[in-house]
Amino acid sequence: MMQIEVLKSKIHRVTITEANLNYVGSITIDEELMEAANLIEGERVQIWNVTNGERLDTYVIRGRRGSGAICLNGAAARKAQVGDVLIIASYARMEFEEAKTFRPWVVFPDTATNRLVE
Repeated sequence: MMQIEVLKSKIHRVTITEANLNYVGSITIDEELMEAANLIEGERVQIWNVTNGERLDTYVIRGRRGSGAICLNGAAARKAQVGDVLIIASYARMEFEEAKTFRPWVVFPDTATNRLVE
């Protein structure tokens, strides 16, 4: 059976609250945003920096719930600055027929606070 990769999760337009060069790597994401987008700790994500056009792959670390934290860590911290706007996406492999009806989790938080909007 043929498998393809499709968008699984997307957090659309969040603002970087911290860039920590002296950390082992990854992106820290507020736990509420992780849950809303169906992301888990350690999951591979793509980061698209809307502000400067940079793109990178890393993995998720759980941030403090309700904090609005979006922190690029380690070498990734060189790809963005506090205040830059990001899109965070992950993908899943699935059978071609399943992919036709699959609907990803897409979250549109308030870009100013990185909090969920009702």
